[in-house]
Amino acid sequence: MERDQPDQSVTADGSLSDGDRSLPSAATEPSVFKLAPLIRLTLLLLYLALTLPLPFLAAMTASVIPSPLLWTGIGLGGVLLYAALTERVVLDSHGIQVRYAGWVPPVFRRGWTLAWSEVTALKPRSTGQGGLVYYFLSRSGQAYLLPMRVAGFNRMVKCVQAETTIDMTDVRPLSQPWMYFILLGCTVLLLAIDLWTVGAALSQTIKV
Repeated sequence: MERDQPDQSVTADGSLSDGDRSLPSAATEPSVFKLAPLIRLTLLLLYLALTLPLPFLAAMTASVIPSPLLWTGIGLGGVLLYAALTERVVLDSHGIQVRYAGWVPPVFRRGWTLAWSEVTALKPRSTGQGGLVYYFLSRSGQAYLLPMRVAGFNRMVKCVQAETTIDMTDVRPLSQPWMYFILLGCTVLLLAIDLWTVGAALSQTIKV
């Protein structure tokens, strides 16, 4: 997906024409695209479902790792996961930025900024699961990963196409919403089993 001439713009049907910018543009005011709420909720609940039983199991089996240490680790891991989920994409008339919440230290998650004038192409790369991710290529030769899990992904893609005139007709989200609905359902079921297990363990502890 090579970049076309900068004096061309994109029409509503995806073709290029001179002097017509009918697609959404980030030129008026910055547009912010946050991680999709469904994805954030699913990942947070999955983390909780996978880690919640561990301190109780450690207490029941007299594990060498004390429960308070496990609770501390789970809390720290939850904070780190939530920090990663604060990712957001900001588009304006100058370029594209990937940011995180202000409280997230750069040493943990570092964002990036790329001016529209530096974008030369959008290159697809296949993943190990058979999907496709896309990278912006800059004039300096660096590659920047296009965030694929933001809410309003299609609108974001149209804004990028309007600013760069790169044909992004075939760019699709990495995962479809129905996939996360299935994962969310399985996560809720696993969490329910965890709660039943923890309740049974606590009742046994009280009897003893």
